[in-house]
Amino acid sequence: MKVLLSGTAGEAGWPASGCRCASCAGLAPGHRRPFELIVDGAVSFPFADVPPGYAACAGGRGLTGPDGTALLCLPAGHGVPPDGPSRYDVVLIDLLDRPERLGELRRAGLADEATRVVAVGLDHRIRSEGELARRLRLWGAVAVPDGTVLETGAAQAASRSLVRRALLLGGSRSGKSAEAELRLAAEPCVTYVATGPDGAGDGEWAARVRAHRTRRPAHWDTVETTDLAGTIRSATAPLLIDGLGTWLAAVFDEHGAWEGDRAPVAGRCDELVAAWRQAQRPIVAVSDEVGMGVVPATASGRAFRDALGRLNERLAAESEYVALVVAGRPLEL
Repeated sequence: MKVLLSGTAGEAGWPASGCRCASCAGLAPGHRRPFELIVDGAVSFPFADVPPGYAACAGGRGLTGPDGTALLCLPAGHGVPPDGPSRYDVVLIDLLDRPERLGELRRAGLADEATRVVAVGLDHRIRSEGELARRLRLWGAVAVPDGTVLETGAAQAASRSLVRRALLLGGSRSGKSAEAELRLAAEPCVTYVATGPDGAGDGEWAARVRAHRTRRPAHWDTVETTDLAGTIRSATAPLLIDGLGTWLAAVFDEHGAWEGDRAPVAGRCDELVAAWRQAQRPIVAVSDEVGMGVVPATASGRAFRDALGRLNERLAAESEYVALVVAGRPLEL
């Protein structure tokens, strides 16, 4: 099966005609043309009336060729198809629209490590080709130029550049949680580790918790715990820990350390660092950057700031990837 991608952009192309946004302004006209797909010079998307030897499926979004290879095209707004082959050799997917759909495909076994995943529908929803390439490396997908011919028999799947330990630091509303979720969006299984309170009795905090839950992929598991070391040691899937600041505050509470003995807090931090160092599954952890604010007015506030700063430093020393997130942009450290 030969798949010709005459165009790889969204309906308006990239750049969109007349658009002056930062994404479009930096590109020459016609950089990427609207999406168009032709298979073996005879079958175009969407797949409706197909020649003998071909079989359409998934509501016209999937196609099986005479050689037995299977192709799925998943535009924006479409979920994982309920019918079709047991797996696809090539998936053409709009990854700027809910990239967790790729994780759902992988969870269902419809895409595996051998599946070639190609991003299509590309447009000014992302700020640059560079940022697109960064995200695709995390998700195990590629982008190809207009006019590319994919030969399914020779297709090579892209490997995911998921590091073992990633620490994302940032201030309040910096976008650090969204960046953490983005890094794991295409994984088939993720355990979200919530370390903060559920918001009972605090309407504003409860609204924040609801917003986080709504944004997370529905197929992710959630664990609410302050036993981070135990959770890391027993993990069977990638972990997203959000976040270390609320965890440390809870540990201070558990041990009455705001005004009392803080040695147990140091012990819990030692335990966490040891588990982090020996982690068997990928972890993405979110923490507050505390070194750029005002000096807290109370002794307990200063003790918390110092403890979190030391914890951040120790975990960063044991991490393959560390970034400071500012205004939604990760600055690798």
